[in-house]
Amino acid sequence: MAGQIYTDAREKMQKAADGLQRELGQIRAGRANASLLDRISIIYYGAPTPLNQMASITIPEARVLMITPFDKSIIGDVEKALQSSDIGITPSNDGSVIRLVIPQLTEERRKELAKEVKKLAENSKVGVRSARRDAIDAFKKQEKASEISEDELKVSEKEIQALTDEFVKKLDEIAAEKEKELLEI
Repeated sequence: MAGQIYTDAREKMQKAADGLQRELGQIRAGRANASLLDRISIIYYGAPTPLNQMASITIPEARVLMITPFDKSIIGDVEKALQSSDIGITPSNDGSVIRLVIPQLTEERRKELAKEVKKLAENSKVGVRSARRDAIDAFKKQEKASEISEDELKVSEKEIQALTDEFVKKLDEIAAEKEKELLEI
């Protein structure tokens, strides 16, 4: 039972770290990144279809995303979806491919984005701490029900705290890496 609680806590903490990675992938750092287009979908034959399933997305230059639809007849729909999305980049269409030129970030915008990264990391840490609290509560219930001893409870709490510290450090590293990427010119 204790092993299951520990495993569940680890899974929740890993999900928090994965969620942070996903969120940070959405932040534009003045560099082309295909994950910028992950949320964009196009109505194709009546069904919303993710852009990355309908086109190849390549990065020919550091600040250019090139989208080549598999079906050339939908290029207009892809362009409309990009224009109406929240990415804030105007696509240029040459009839067979769409190019998105990522603008260079201003110093002020870089600092804003760095603050956003810190906020997202803190939200992820809250998720990790919540997983720790749930695990410790589960261990305390076991101790109350006399399933584990007080000593085993203390050991379990220390193990969960060590796991929490490991994931908080991991989240800090992920955030620091993204901040460094944002602040370098």
